[in-house]
Amino acid sequence: MNKPKPQIIIFLILLAFPATAIFAQNTPISLNPENPHYFSYQGKPTILITSGEHYGAVMNPDFDYKVYLKTLQKDGLNLTRTMTGAYFEPAGAFNISKNTLGPDKQKFLCPWMRIGSELKFDLTQWNPAYFTRLKDFVAEARKRGVIVELSLFCPFYEEMQWELSPFNIKNNVNGLGAIPRTEVYTLDKNKGLLPVQEKMVRKLVEELKSFPNLIYEICNEPYFGGITLEWQEYISKVITDAEISFTHKHLISQNIANGSQKIENPNPLVSVFNFHYAAPPTTVGLNYGLNKVIGDNETGFKGQKDSTYRKEAWELILSGGGLFNNLDYSFTTDNEDGTFQYPAAQPGGGSVAFRKQLSYLKKFIDSFNFIALKPVTTVYSDGLPKKCEAFILSETAKQYAIYVMGGKQVNLEINIPKGDYWLEWMNPLSGKVEKKGKLSHSGGKLKLESPIYQEDIALKMVRK
Repeated sequence: MNKPKPQIIIFLILLAFPATAIFAQNTPISLNPENPHYFSYQGKPTILITSGEHYGAVMNPDFDYKVYLKTLQKDGLNLTRTMTGAYFEPAGAFNISKNTLGPDKQKFLCPWMRIGSELKFDLTQWNPAYFTRLKDFVAEARKRGVIVELSLFCPFYEEMQWELSPFNIKNNVNGLGAIPRTEVYTLDKNKGLLPVQEKMVRKLVEELKSFPNLIYEICNEPYFGGITLEWQEYISKVITDAEISFTHKHLISQNIANGSQKIENPNPLVSVFNFHYAAPPTTVGLNYGLNKVIGDNETGFKGQKDSTYRKEAWELILSGGGLFNNLDYSFTTDNEDGTFQYPAAQPGGGSVAFRKQLSYLKKFIDSFNFIALKPVTTVYSDGLPKKCEAFILSETAKQYAIYVMGGKQVNLEINIPKGDYWLEWMNPLSGKVEKKGKLSHSGGKLKLESPIYQEDIALKMVRK
């Protein structure tokens, strides 16, 4: 019996595995072409939902990111955010206990080498150990279906952070950074730091060009510390120019404001507009017409109850947002599996139970053809008691995703076309379907009685 030649075997494999599938696996996460309020990744519509560590996974060598990423995968979450090392925090900053963004300042990793007896940074020499760790982190995330949002820069909120920065003249051998912390990220007052920043961005873009699970964020919270809009636009152009010859280009995100703000003059190079503490999610409606992803990529400062941040996630996604990232303080260098019991002083939450609750939201929204969904206000008619709110995504006459928070039971009255519908009421706390069934509707107003619930309830309604 003659064995088939290797060339024939390869040809048969390629026939069984279409070129489009290979292309999709190597194409970076992008805006969905049918509905750019959401993403596409590996050929599939995607929403990013997570509860991640405090952005120090790469710069902090004591943090076991493999355990951390396995935890996100196990919890059914698909996003993490990390900073480059141009900024880090002293221990105890912002009352954060065991802060992953506060590594040992002698062991801390960043893009530049330390030299001499004082171990100061040389802003002209790259640190191979840093780039090896960064690339391995992104590679491990890719294996687990996790997207990395790499935040390139961060303002120096106070002198304590500026005192630690490689950009500070006290910490580098290059004679750069003899300026106030509020002039570091500017075009005209940086006194030689801008070329260093540009080279860092170009180096990162080159090193990470082959990774599809990557989004570049220009700067974390640039509305503090004197950071100018012109500087942000300049950095976005540096990223774009550095990728000009790349077949596949990465998305750029911009952090706009805490809370909400209408974006009057959007940067055309930006595809993801992020906000912090975006509850209520009014910013989604204000900026929905941009036809870009609106995200909430940091939460906190509202206590430690899981319910606070669960509701923030549900209302954002059911308002048409495409990205949610809870800042989870249960991840530390001693608890990379997210089990740290943080003290009462911690400025936010995060827990094993909370991450499970977020996974129920992700499963709920993934159960729809969500690319066809849009936020609506005209569907809802009546039936909400006081202190209750409803958020609705719909594809008229086909599918409806409804989230109600507040109260213990509701009788919704909605306007929908004639048809036969299948209903499932889901408990966001447990992920369980509390009530299900089918109904025939003659069109117009429809009254729906929810099951009794504790804090919130979600309804999936699909026309058959």
